[in-house]
Amino acid sequence: MKTQILQTLAALALITTSATAQDNSMDNHTASYIAMPAAEGQTEAFAAFLAGAAQIVKETEPGTVLWFALQAGDTLAIFDIFVDKDARNAHFSGAVAGALNENADTLVAGGWGDGVVANINNSDVLSMKEPVDLYNATTATYIKLQAVSGKGPELAALLTEAGPIVAKTEPKTLFWAALQIDENNFAIFDIFADNAGREAHFAGQVAGLLNEKASELVSGGWDDGVVSNINNFDVLAIK
Repeated sequence: MKTQILQTLAALALITTSATAQDNSMDNHTASYIAMPAAEGQTEAFAAFLAGAAQIVKETEPGTVLWFALQAGDTLAIFDIFVDKDARNAHFSGAVAGALNENADTLVAGGWGDGVVANINNSDVLSMKEPVDLYNATTATYIKLQAVSGKGPELAALLTEAGPIVAKTEPKTLFWAALQIDENNFAIFDIFADNAGREAHFAGQVAGLLNEKASELVSGGWDDGVVSNINNFDVLAIK
């Protein structure tokens, strides 16, 4: 592990210029993640609804850079990246959001208010590996992280610097984004072609560095603050 961490720190030193350029490109990008429980008996119908929504997003939302429909058992989710906050606002007033609003009482446990709106997690994009071979993706992961009190800036810096490392060292990670929800809460979203790609990611340099720093930076440390917050999904549809 020590050797892996030293290699990671060396990689960080080598990619400072790249990371700075990437930060500039991410200045205005925002994201949204919504995990929604399907109403009883409606999982299949809800999944079909979300799978069909990707084409509508593609045709009507130019400011939505990426859009993913996801499923884990009876939980359905949407993750998306926007060029800026205006594009995110346009998305939530768009055709797909309108259709989901109309059908939420049937499809979503809790309906529109408690099942959808209450579960929206908006964030700013800190760092990102540009997507490659997106339509080969079958599986995704979302991990929410809470910083130890006073350690938010340090966790943000680690996550910001991680994007170029993922791009440089993880060919099987098809997309990766580090997100900041507020000053103390963060998240990571990534997609993979298969479980082997996900396993390679969690054995990689960034996971090793986060493991090493988790007791200092993440509330709950590695086990309770990172691993227990991993949410794995199947990918239903992509814009």
